[in-house]
Order: sequence, then structure tokens, then C-alpha cells
Amino acid sequence: MDNREAILNSALNLFWARGYDATGVQEIVDQAGITKPTLYYYFGSKQGLLQEILITNSRQLEEELREAVSRKGDIPTTLYRVARAYFDFAENHRKFYMFMLSQFYAGRETEGFRAVYPLIRKYYQLVVQIFADASQELGNMGGRQEQFAISFIGILDSHMMLAFRDLSEEKSVTISDEQTYEIVRQFLYGIYS
Repeated sequence: MDNREAILNSALNLFWARGYDATGVQEIVDQAGITKPTLYYYFGSKQGLLQEILITNSRQLEEELREAVSRKGDIPTTLYRVARAYFDFAENHRKFYMFMLSQFYAGRETEGFRAVYPLIRKYYQLVVQIFADASQELGNMGGRQEQFAISFIGILDSHMMLAFRDLSEEKSVTISDEQTYEIVRQFLYGIYS
């Protein structure tokens, strides 16, 4: 592992465990086994390091969501694909996913929130588009595409946060296909009713 990768791994581990604001640069470099000038050489600052962690790790989730949204299908199938993309990504990148959510729910004036918000907003817009495209199929949309997107993403995030809440780092969790179908079905029941 090279120095750059060691810094990224150390920072993500510490940010996940303690939070971005509670983690100092000295802790990161100590855990990575490098010096502060090395961190500054690669990332410029702690905020630059945060940006790189977000960009590097979020790329795959965005690609998977774009793929899920772009494939044609009825609304239950599309929402299932989106849910699977979220769940699969979170299961395989738990630390990053949970860290990303923690920053989204942090104070609105924090560096973490300002850095993560554009990513979350991008994912949200993809889901809004699903509901906008399905307005003919759903019929009772009534301009509530954004409300439906917020609710759907909130349900997915809640399931992952609760699934991970008591797990040690070594344990894994999987939300099965059957559970995913049930989550989507319950969500759609609320829309259709």
C-alpha cells in the first residue's frame, strides 16, 4: 500500500469511527505511519482529504444508481434496482456509506455537510426522475415526485443504519432480495393507497 492509499484508509477508518470533526490530522498521519507534510503533499489539507474520500468512494454508487435508473421497466422493478444498488453498495462499503450519512445529518455549517451534500443531492435527483418518469403509471403523483424520492431514500437509509447499528467491523450484513422486494412493496403500498 502506498502512502496516498494509507492516508485514505486511515482517514476513512477514523472518520467512520470518530467523526470528521473529532479526528485530527495528527491522528490520521500517526495511524497511516506517515508525516503531516506527506498528507499535505497529496491532499493539501484535511478538507482536501475529505473531498478525495468522497469523490473516490461515491463514484461507484453514482454509477450503479445511474444504471438502475436508466434501464427501462415498471416502477416496482426500477425501485427494486435502485434499492439493490443502495443496499449492495452499503454492504460492500459500510464505513464509507455510514460516514457519508453521518456527514449529511451533521450540522449544516460543517465542512462535512458542505462536502457531502452535493453527492446526496445528485443521488436524490436521480430518484426524483424515477417518479417524474412514472407519473403516468402512478397517476396520483400530484407534484409529489420530490416527496416520494425523499421518502424512498429515507426508507433505504433507515434500513441500512438499523442493520449496521450493532455490528462489529468484522461482521457483515445482507439485506436479501426478498427483504428488498418487501421494502419496495411497502413503500409503493403507501403511494398507491
